[in-house]
Amino acid sequence: MLIYALVLCFQAMPLRARDIGGILSFRGLFLFASFVIIAAGFYAYPTYKHRAIINVLFMLPILIPFVMTIILPFFFGVFYSFTNWNGNKFTEFVGFANYKTFFSAPDYINSVVMTFLFALVNVFIINMLAFLLALLVTQKIRGNNVYRAGFFVPNLIGGIVLGYAWQFIFNYVFPLIGMLLGFENSQSMLIQPLSALVALIIVSTWQYAGYIMMIYVTALNGIPSSVIEAAKIDGANGFKRMTSIVMPMVAHAFTICIFLTLVNSFKQFDLNFSLTNGGPSKLFMGKAIMSTELQALNIYKTAITRNEWALGQAKSVVFFVILAAISLLQVSINKKYEEEA
Repeated sequence: MLIYALVLCFQAMPLRARDIGGILSFRGLFLFASFVIIAAGFYAYPTYKHRAIINVLFMLPILIPFVMTIILPFFFGVFYSFTNWNGNKFTEFVGFANYKTFFSAPDYINSVVMTFLFALVNVFIINMLAFLLALLVTQKIRGNNVYRAGFFVPNLIGGIVLGYAWQFIFNYVFPLIGMLLGFENSQSMLIQPLSALVALIIVSTWQYAGYIMMIYVTALNGIPSSVIEAAKIDGANGFKRMTSIVMPMVAHAFTICIFLTLVNSFKQFDLNFSLTNGGPSKLFMGKAIMSTELQALNIYKTAITRNEWALGQAKSVVFFVILAAISLLQVSINKKYEEEA
């Protein structure tokens, strides 16, 4: 029943009246009924691992949507990247033609370079600032809880709203302040390629540093106060305590935070879309391209704006491979540092 229902779903064709069992044209109901029967069979099956089966059955409401919305679309995406898919159907397989196309495209090469540059600077600045803020709010100072909330609030604002708000600030508020201070040539940071990238990093840091700070705060609060007191009695100064005690004991937090900021930086889309939309333009490899167009925005414009769905899907596959490789490498390096610490 399940196999037959899946075949009908993938074919997306209703059964005709002369087909055997016309009632089976209700593909969704048929599919659901087959899942219920299979689940009931597993529940009633006598085995010494009955408890494990029950646990899996309780996870099905989460596992099924995850498989249907993440796993299956991923494999379908890889499949479509080798075709001339137009978002609705494909007529032929083109092999690696889609991959060969964008690897020589100036706009894609620039987006990869800008994504790596943005991620490298963004990860460093966010983690450094977040750790310093965590050290600040874990001190015995008045109003430290207010500071925690204040630093965390920007993370609650959506990237689209945040981007348009900061676009107004960069285009109007900062130039006006510059003119009031006597800078006659004060202009928006968004009109030059390098300054626009800096503006993107500033807003991303302002939004995300507070969230990463909370992770560092949790790790710092987990350090036993007796260890710090013993180090003070032994004569260790602040720098020595930081490098020899605090940082090794929060190494696991560095692994988590660097991973989160790395993935978030590479997947940056909404802020890039609303703040700069990839602009301003510049010449690269002899062609005019969008200077701050990161990889996620480039994929979006390829598929949605230019309707090159198969090409956009091929770029997504490469994007996944790059992100997975860098993430695994980062985690393995940090884990090695944790073991040494």
